Amino acid sequence: MKVAIIDDYQDAVRTLNCFAKLQGHEVTVFNDPQSDPAVIAARLQGFDAVLLTQQRTRFGKSIIEKLPQLKLISQTGAHTAHIDVAACTAQGIVVSAGGGAMANATAELTWGLIISAVRHLPYEVAQLRAGHWQTTLGTGLRGKTLGIYAYGRIGSIVAGVGRAFGMNVVCLGRGASMEKARAAGFATAESRESFFANADVLSLRLPLNAHTRGIVTAADLALMKPTALLVNTSRAPLIEESALATALEKGRPGFAAVDVFEDEPVLKAAHPLLNTDKALCTPHLGYVVRENYESYYGTAIDHIVAYAKGSPINVANPEALKK
Repeated sequence: MKVAIIDDYQDAVRTLNCFAKLQGHEVTVFNDPQSDPAVIAARLQGFDAVLLTQQRTRFGKSIIEKLPQLKLISQTGAHTAHIDVAACTAQGIVVSAGGGAMANATAELTWGLIISAVRHLPYEVAQLRAGHWQTTLGTGLRGKTLGIYAYGRIGSIVAGVGRAFGMNVVCLGRGASMEKARAAGFATAESRESFFANADVLSLRLPLNAHTRGIVTAADLALMKPTALLVNTSRAPLIEESALATALEKGRPGFAAVDVFEDEPVLKAAHPLLNTDKALCTPHLGYVVRENYESYYGTAIDHIVAYAKGSPINVANPEALKK
């Protein structure tokens, strides 16, 4: 099969152990980000299978209809909201999606951002390189309040580290997750207002869906302390559009650390949070570790191998198999 792998930004897939399973197939890897549907469709002409890296490219009808030879879309991870699955089905294109990442990687980055922010690490590194010595005063975490919104796979790990650091961990979320938090010995917020108002560090760990989009409002942010840190390593649209940048300008919260943006990738520093010294920003690195890539790409490559053998797996649109 002719296989295209797109959005491998780091040119990493060819270095993974799982890549060897594609031996015998004709593989082309595209590393540069591309958002123009016409350009994407043009570069993918003639391919039998396309492997999508996470949700980095929106694979809509305008692309799908221009790829008459395409037989399979293999997705890293289980999410397919960025793919027009109905258009794929109509054209007989099988969509295989499955597998996931380890929660630890994103939890680790969350704490990397928290510590970097409260101890001013990026700034102090730059100052040291510029010839200066100890120019800021950091903030300790012991005794401070860590807010976890919500207590799931990643949130539970972030909460556990907060406990190890001697923080007062308080959780907010739906009933089931709050029951799990209480069972693990963590406090739950008395109210939404007290959750935002009392947190010294607040970590957003909600999944993004129709119910959670914009769930954190400007009014929520306005309740936060001027010394508080908001950390988002989940999804940017959880926060009401433009609310965070505006809130930082107003001083509540005082600082933010974010790994996610509304439209990714962010190129040429074209985002307001990159133009303020009140935000520490990273380019969606939460899941970007070799171990996760082996898992994500390994499953996606298994999709291709299985399809080539006539036995597709993890099929999101079984109706396409009847075409």
